[in-house]
Amino acid sequence: MYEGILPLWKEKGMTSHDCVFRLRKILRMKRIGHTGTLDPDVEGVLPICLGRATKTAEYVTDAGKTYEAVVRLGRATETEDASGETVEEDLSDKRIPADEVRRVLASLTGNIVQTPPMYSAVKVNGRKLYEYARKGIEVERPSRTVTIRRMELLSGPELFEGAEPGFPIRVECGKGTYIRTLAVRIGSELGYPAHMESLVRTASGSFTAKDCLTLGEVAERQEAGTLTDAILPLERALAGFPFVEADPGLLRQVLNGQVLDAHPLLEENARIVFTAGYRAVAVYRLHPEKPAKMKPEKMFGPPMEERENK
Repeated sequence: MYEGILPLWKEKGMTSHDCVFRLRKILRMKRIGHTGTLDPDVEGVLPICLGRATKTAEYVTDAGKTYEAVVRLGRATETEDASGETVEEDLSDKRIPADEVRRVLASLTGNIVQTPPMYSAVKVNGRKLYEYARKGIEVERPSRTVTIRRMELLSGPELFEGAEPGFPIRVECGKGTYIRTLAVRIGSELGYPAHMESLVRTASGSFTAKDCLTLGEVAERQEAGTLTDAILPLERALAGFPFVEADPGLLRQVLNGQVLDAHPLLEENARIVFTAGYRAVAVYRLHPEKPAKMKPEKMFGPPMEERENK
């Protein structure tokens, strides 16, 4: 039985659910959860939560992500990526300076409004949008504000030219951002139909590609008995919050899940993490109904090794 965060490199051709299904067989354990869906055509960082760390999944999902994508001009598709049928085409000869691309990327940095694509897992009236799309049913989709923290043009020529020029970008963004929808928006700002040709997630929260193992490598390490070395502590998933080591009196209150006077750190932070022996025991947030109070949002209980030694 394992506990912690296993940073997985999801390979193309698999869903995030496929990865969890395979890992349950490899690790011979059920308490496993992923931290944000990646489309089958997308590869990249997919942190997997094991054991008690499954309680931290929402924090990893809510953390920022970094992607590297190729935007291809000249053709728009029904899925907004390279797998879809063409719905608009402009194969005229194009000459687009790299500085013009950089200008557009800068203009889309910050908070922008996106409408989720029809081929997505967003639910409308209890059904996922792609279920409607596969039946040819168009439904009204709720727009939402997403955050683009940084966007840059990666290496390439200073002039993109031809009927279907493409260029690589890196995007650092918040939760819920659709990079393929962003690719279409970039094309629109440049004056052409566009789609996302390829996409790789290079970071999820504090987890990066260098932390990751493929499913094949996980199986090899499991067989060799060395997988534990690759599993990171659940505290890594909480790295965006301040940690407070609780003294014995406070620890008793925290372990009992008591409502407490708000900690000063909550003036500038959404949550704080109480630790015992520098191991997370609870996440606290401001109480929504009681001013100047705080309440537990997640309770982790003792680490697995302590439970096993009882």
